[in-house]
Amino acid sequence: MLLGAIADDLTGATDLSLMLARNGMKTVQYVGVPQAGTNFGDAEAVVVALKSRTIAAREAVDMSLAAARALLEAGAEQILFKYCSTFDSTDAGNIGPVVEALLDLLGAEMAIACPAFPAAGRSVYQGHLFVGQALLSDSPMKDHPLTPMRDANLVRVLQRQAIGKVGLVPLDTVAKGADAVRMALAEASAAGYRLMIADAVTDADLRVLGAALTDAPLITGGSGIAMGLPDNFRRQGKIGTTPPPTSMTAPAGRSVILAGSCSAATRGQVAAAIAAGMPALRLVPLDIAAGNQDAAGVAQWVLAQDAEGPALVYSSDDPASVQQVQSSLGVERAGALVEELLGAVSIILRDSGFSRFLVAGGETSGAVVAALGAQALRIGPEIAPGVPWTRSIGAPNLALSLKSGNFGDTDFFVSAWDKLDD
Repeated sequence: MLLGAIADDLTGATDLSLMLARNGMKTVQYVGVPQAGTNFGDAEAVVVALKSRTIAAREAVDMSLAAARALLEAGAEQILFKYCSTFDSTDAGNIGPVVEALLDLLGAEMAIACPAFPAAGRSVYQGHLFVGQALLSDSPMKDHPLTPMRDANLVRVLQRQAIGKVGLVPLDTVAKGADAVRMALAEASAAGYRLMIADAVTDADLRVLGAALTDAPLITGGSGIAMGLPDNFRRQGKIGTTPPPTSMTAPAGRSVILAGSCSAATRGQVAAAIAAGMPALRLVPLDIAAGNQDAAGVAQWVLAQDAEGPALVYSSDDPASVQQVQSSLGVERAGALVEELLGAVSIILRDSGFSRFLVAGGETSGAVVAALGAQALRIGPEIAPGVPWTRSIGAPNLALSLKSGNFGDTDFFVSAWDKLDD
């Protein structure tokens, strides 16, 4: 094992695992902090999926350090900390505190931070994060229920979270190549900078950054920053090329979609699935809190649907409605009610013959996978940029697609199943 990665949520880990596998690295995704002595088989990269994006910063730091230590003990030569391509965080963290704690653990002086992922419409220019053609602060992320992103200037955002000085590697430096980036980082380190936002607007920019970071103990960013890392190990003769899969055999069983994300993309996918005739049941947090919706009833509804296709259970709602619910129940309780219910529903469905789960939303995916008991995942075919099918390693025998709320085309819930073979 060469590259050890820590992701702050489950869908982000899957996104990163796909990026590494697509670029020819044998990759295994592990759910939760690995126990000492965990056997990762022939994996060249191991991605540890945490549920640390929105917990208290101190807890996120402790969890991330434990994961890093486990990866280092297993032989990792380089550590990658992966967060969302929309830099989901608050002024209290968790990106800055985790990055600085990892720097201290590794005895490293500096790390870059680059969430760019052009294939998904995320780019960084002059330190500002764009979602498509809009600044992050003008995108739907400004209304995220847990991490509203209302400042597109990532130098400012990260500086509010960090103790060390934050700077910028601008696009004109990246355009000059890997040597220019290395020189800029060395000069910034000598000037007292500890964290550097890096511009990137194309895949070529990300590959330049990857090449410049061959010897970096710690790299941080979205999944795009990993694009050029396998080539570094390949140039050193440490890995070959493993072709990415184009399809995956799924275990026999029924299919279901569980959507907890309230992102604009997921709301569009829900609407498209319903318009296509998919049976759908909406979860209402206030009804859950009142006891009018429970796991047994929801699972019974799913079981009653046509077994030939997936049914959809969703809590996705528009920002105004989400804010109303949060005002009534509190932010944490509103989210927890849905996650806990969907986790309990997934257990009932698994025990009733369901083996193919498509889950939308990072927090929802974490809750569902924890409930299902899947601990390690092998990466399968790509459905959409950043979203693959995966197959659990060992029991339970499941096919899982864990989708970040913001990812996927409008027809994702309908078309994702085409990548599975019976």
